[in-house]
Amino acid sequence: MSASLPFRFGSEVYTWFMSGNGTTHQGRLGHMIEIISKAGFTGIQPIFTWMGDLVNPDLLEAKLKEQGIELAAVALALEWNGNGESEDERRIADNAIALLQRFPGAVLNTVQIPTGRHDLAARQKSLVNIVNTVSARANALGVPCSFHPNSPHSSIIRTEEDYKIVLESLDATVTGWTPDVGHIINGDMDPLAKMKEYAPLINHVHYKDWDGNPEFTLMGRGKVDLLGVTQWLKDINYSGWIICEDEGEEALDDPDFVTLHDGRWILNDLIPNLK
Repeated sequence: MSASLPFRFGSEVYTWFMSGNGTTHQGRLGHMIEIISKAGFTGIQPIFTWMGDLVNPDLLEAKLKEQGIELAAVALALEWNGNGESEDERRIADNAIALLQRFPGAVLNTVQIPTGRHDLAARQKSLVNIVNTVSARANALGVPCSFHPNSPHSSIIRTEEDYKIVLESLDATVTGWTPDVGHIINGDMDPLAKMKEYAPLINHVHYKDWDGNPEFTLMGRGKVDLLGVTQWLKDINYSGWIICEDEGEEALDDPDFVTLHDGRWILNDLIPNLK
């Protein structure tokens, strides 16, 4: 990808996770690193609970160096449905933080696994408290953090009202916000407008495309103004990662193809059209 841009492009592994509800490609993080590197990305964001043997930082570091890419972030995806972290959730979070300490600058990307919109106000308040608590522990150990809302109908952070409540309650001294442009538009909001509204919080970005049929589509084939968003990020000199998390239906059968497509699309169709 272009070295003249202030940001860098990486890829998530959720594209593989979609197949078989996470079972088809279990334990293949090494293969994903190889494909992400081949696609031209310079970073990767794995899901912490889905890293297999490469959760070992020595093995992970060796594989990343072999393929010439960096650990951009790690997704910490937990249910966080209690008033605070459960003992198991705290253990998993602390293990993720310990891993990230080996990779300075890599982001702890917190995300709640959606389980329904019941008891909405109370659960939103609890989620914010948990995210702030986890982020404070990570931040104290030098690990940067960013919170990632999502948009399934069972998510408690999918609408404009949800965003206002949650984003304005985050502790900005310990965590930023990851705008996922596909999730934002899927929640009936304009991605660029929402990013401008909460620009000071942005320290990590996720890209996917959306056509509303019913939701996500292959990058470059949907209705998200990815060029406009990227141009704005360039104009404000955003210097973090842009992570592609393609959830197009093609990923169900061929996540390798989707990842390679995204790399080519960014290189050939997105970057050349930036001013």
